[in-house]
Amino acid sequence: MSASITNVVLAGATGNLGPSILEQLLLAGDFTVTVLVRKESPRTFPPGVKTVTVNYDSIDSLTSALSGQDAVVSTLPISAPEKQLLLIEAAAKAGVKRFLPTEFGSHTRNAKVRQLPIFQTKFDAQDLLEKKAKEGTLTYTLVVNGAFFDWGLKINWLVNAKDKHAILYDGGDRKISFSLLSDVGKAVVGVFRQAEETKNKMVFIQSTVQSFKDVYEIAKKLTPGEKWTDEVVMVDDLLTSAWAEINKENPDPEKFAVKFITSAIAGEGYGSLFEKNDNELLGIKELSREEVEEVVKKYL
Repeated sequence: MSASITNVVLAGATGNLGPSILEQLLLAGDFTVTVLVRKESPRTFPPGVKTVTVNYDSIDSLTSALSGQDAVVSTLPISAPEKQLLLIEAAAKAGVKRFLPTEFGSHTRNAKVRQLPIFQTKFDAQDLLEKKAKEGTLTYTLVVNGAFFDWGLKINWLVNAKDKHAILYDGGDRKISFSLLSDVGKAVVGVFRQAEETKNKMVFIQSTVQSFKDVYEIAKKLTPGEKWTDEVVMVDDLLTSAWAEINKENPDPEKFAVKFITSAIAGEGYGSLFEKNDNELLGIKELSREEVEEVVKKYL
């Protein structure tokens, strides 16, 4: 591992992904980890994790918290774009070496993905990080992991285990790169261990390649005797509905956000099946068929 990255800050440690990244950083044993918390946030973190209370709206507060740190990992929600941009500015000001922004999903350099407004927060962060990299004040890595496999099962998005129902987007046959939350955490560790090789780059990982229909068939196989139903939903219809909502005077994010995100994952031409990946570089091992079934079984 590059000796230059040992002190790591995690912003957003209590969300859907943050805990898995924190766990893998601690398991690696290579890093001193600090978690940024808001004043009102509960502080239930493992022993050895330092917490620093910050005001995400104050560059002085953030700069002070990042002083002496080598890297920042952000999993702040995309619904709070100004907070991540301020965090990037503070990281550069504090002399942080590497910044991993809230990426962790779709291929945001794909031309069709870049037309979707739900990802504007990510585009803005990329633009600012590229500017800082050119100035020589900060380096970055963008981790692209496709859709979350285990989390997608947990929330009944890949298949609905509760209702025994599956939605097959465009028929469900399109192959997609998926990643486990734990593998995303391992990829973050891999980025820091391969700091020079991942400098100012977008890296790709996948735990498995599946289609919605593949996962549906596995679910049916693992629940013999139970009756499942399915329906076909066209991605173009999702997009039409999402655009109609976001163009309203007072759009409701609950009525457009998931539709845009699902379209970027399940739609044609959005780069959701990675042409290449960096699994070997970052220490990610793809799941066997049996391991995939074990993951699905856990959430049925």
